[in-house]
Amino acid sequence: MSAGVSTKTHDTGDESERGGIVSDQSTVNMRTVVLLLIVGLVHLSIAQHYSPFQWLSHLRGRRRHAGWQVEDVDCPLECDCPSTYPTAMYCHSRNLQHVPYVPSHIKYVYLQRNQITGIQDGVFDNATNLVWVVLFHNQLNSDKIGKNVFSKLKHLDRLLLDHNELTRMPPNLPKSITDLRLGHNKISKIPSNSLEGMVDLTTLHLYANVIEDVGGVFKGLKSLTMLDIRKNKLRKIPDNLPETLQQLYLEYNDIESVPTGFLTMYPKLQFVRLAHNKLTDKGLPSNVFNSSTLVELDLSFNKLERIPVVSRNLENLYLHANKIKEFSLSSFCTAVDMTNFSKLRMLRLDANEISAKDIPAEAAYCLRHIAFIDV
Repeated sequence: MSAGVSTKTHDTGDESERGGIVSDQSTVNMRTVVLLLIVGLVHLSIAQHYSPFQWLSHLRGRRRHAGWQVEDVDCPLECDCPSTYPTAMYCHSRNLQHVPYVPSHIKYVYLQRNQITGIQDGVFDNATNLVWVVLFHNQLNSDKIGKNVFSKLKHLDRLLLDHNELTRMPPNLPKSITDLRLGHNKISKIPSNSLEGMVDLTTLHLYANVIEDVGGVFKGLKSLTMLDIRKNKLRKIPDNLPETLQQLYLEYNDIESVPTGFLTMYPKLQFVRLAHNKLTDKGLPSNVFNSSTLVELDLSFNKLERIPVVSRNLENLYLHANKIKEFSLSSFCTAVDMTNFSKLRMLRLDANEISAKDIPAEAAYCLRHIAFIDV
């Protein structure tokens, strides 16, 4: 009898355990349903704000910012065409190897910092209203650029091609360009007709190439105000520069002399930089830098032994790292009195063969506007 009772009690315990298991399974099922409902609501919320193609856009490298919505606009998947800037197309830093399709309404295209090696003719034919084309920091090769790639862009204003692998200037450039940048390439020669007819060009960057001679290529540039041709292999200052030129940067070349009457030929020049060349006293005609328009003159890191005569209107003069052995006050003032003084504010003479004791007391009258002098 006691055995029967014992058996019944055991059976009741099994039923209790089975009831607990069923209850646990119901709880798990309920939680799963709730979780699925939450996921569905989240997905619905996301779908209301993003296009179903959003994942593809991100895979293609698009960089979304707050307020930029994916819209049904004419824009290649590799790029961004934000509604806040409806005429701009951003394709920079996408590891692109070619120029994507450019819609006809685009005026500003940014393709910098990619791996583009060439541009075929016709790439921009659909977007003839382009104003800016930015292609710096790519791998552009001159042999892979079509002869008429840019020729149909009659409204092109800025063309930025610096930091590439170009060995020559692209042909048939639009006459409308005002800002042309070709620095940090491998250009060695510039044909005389390369810039022909570009009368609106105001800024030209040719720094860090391997140019030895430019001939008269700049002659017809009637609007050019800034020419940067640093870090090349020039042995002389280019001839036939435009009279409109205001800034001339020639540092890090092999220039040994300055032509007689140089600043007279270019009366609007205000900034001339000739640092890191091979200039000597013999290569500087007397009074060659005595121009009333000149504001800044950099002759540092050359082989000068004397301070050249400069205009009283000059404000910044850099002569450090030469071989200057004396301080000649007459280089700044033809006479020393209360009315005859220089406007010089910055004078660097450090790393020469003179010291502060070589500066005469009269210099306080002549250089009365000086704010900084380093000897």
